[in-house]
Amino acid sequence: MKLWSHSFNDGAYIPGEFAFAVVNPETHITLSANHNPHLGWGEPPAGTQSLALICHDPDVPSRGDDVNQEGKIVPADLPRVDFFHWVLVDLPPHAASIEAGSFSDRVTSHGKPGPDIYGSPIAGARHGLNDYTGWFAGDAAMSGDYFGYDGPCPPWNDEVVHRYIFTLYALDIGRLPVDGKFTGPQVLAAMRGHILAEESIVTIYTLNPAL
Repeated sequence: MKLWSHSFNDGAYIPGEFAFAVVNPETHITLSANHNPHLGWGEPPAGTQSLALICHDPDVPSRGDDVNQEGKIVPADLPRVDFFHWVLVDLPPHAASIEAGSFSDRVTSHGKPGPDIYGSPIAGARHGLNDYTGWFAGDAAMSGDYFGYDGPCPPWNDEVVHRYIFTLYALDIGRLPVDGKFTGPQVLAAMRGHILAEESIVTIYTLNPAL
């Protein structure tokens, strides 16, 4: 199975158009276009009944005390955890691409609806929650259920350049057994024993001007 993107090169920086925020010299960051990137794929194995897509950042600080705090840094040796940016399931096996901006075209306060994707260019696909749902839970201006794609927004004082791993899974079932407000970890658990093949590409991003 093959996976590629016209929006970024594997292993290279993703353009700010596809991020949640970009660098602002005066305020550190400003919100960006937040477009989902293009992804294309081919040659799923025989027996593929559906596809699932996950994008996660494995470099998120495990402790938030110093995140985005003036005069502080998030040290490179701080243990890191996963942050899910996109969870998409039940893609039909005949689908071959996702166009840039087709699932996300701006930062949407209080999140985007789901899991069903109304007006989706890919019929039958469903979105899970991304981890901005938890990140903004205590913010009255932003709190809500963040279904679908929301792009990179690593801490502007982080010493680490973050990786964003897009992984496509070919599955032997037509509908993944998850419902309601399902999450990335729940999808990973539900896919166990059903994965025929998987392929990943990686992009990187930082909001730290020093990097």
